[in-house]
Amino acid sequence: MSDCQGIRIRTVVAAAVEEGAAPMIQAIDRAAKVLELLQGSRHLGITDLATALQLPPSTVHGIVSSLREHGLVAKERGGQRYMLGPTLLKLSSVYLDSLDVRARSMRWTQELARRTGMAVRLGAPHFAEVLVIHHALRPDDSPQMLETGAALPAHASAMGKVLLAHDLGFQRAVFAEPLPSLTGDTVTDPAALAAGLPAIAEHGYATEVDEAVLGESSLASPVADSRGDIVAAVAVVYPTADGPAPDAVLHALRDTARNISRELGATAWPPRIAPADD
Repeated sequence: MSDCQGIRIRTVVAAAVEEGAAPMIQAIDRAAKVLELLQGSRHLGITDLATALQLPPSTVHGIVSSLREHGLVAKERGGQRYMLGPTLLKLSSVYLDSLDVRARSMRWTQELARRTGMAVRLGAPHFAEVLVIHHALRPDDSPQMLETGAALPAHASAMGKVLLAHDLGFQRAVFAEPLPSLTGDTVTDPAALAAGLPAIAEHGYATEVDEAVLGESSLASPVADSRGDIVAAVAVVYPTADGPAPDAVLHALRDTARNISRELGATAWPPRIAPADD
């Protein structure tokens, strides 16, 4: 199971529990933690899982058996370790297909890839990360890996910076934890990142150069819904060696973000800044 498939787990599980519901249902919480431990192509045994969860092996075995009955977990052929199951892929596909912003962005992101010759990502906030909900490949027929379902660090991606600039609740969630350094160019100081966010909100785009992956840069703009709130970000991705993206690419990107926003019913663009929930 790939990292892209594994990162969808939290979306699938979170959708099963009404947001804000209390108290946490212990069985669902433990099952979700098992799935999170298995993401990233990990194969773990009952003892490994029990140690990580600090639970008795018998309890973990019961959880894993239940998940296995529903295809959420699978057992290695000829082994005693477990991995993510195929039902997660089915559920994640249903989730992606239900997203209005993704459906309405398809033709616009494909056209942006054609106009710029660059790969295009559409991302939405997911806990403290950016979930890639659509990926239009570069139109050059070169070997590429589909990134739909991948999670990107908010502090080290152009899409993440756009979301941080327009959503104070997302900003609070991201800055609540230490920001990992991914390359020598990653900014990990929340104050330094926050200082640049007003300009991003004002101009309607953000940039990132070698901050998440060496040799990769990106440029992103926000997508708004009918209420004027940010719901996603759209980005072009290109090799750092090509230098800064030309002004024509920025104009095409901003036009794409504006057009997707209009499809969603937005009457103004860029989005307004959404306050943090109390």
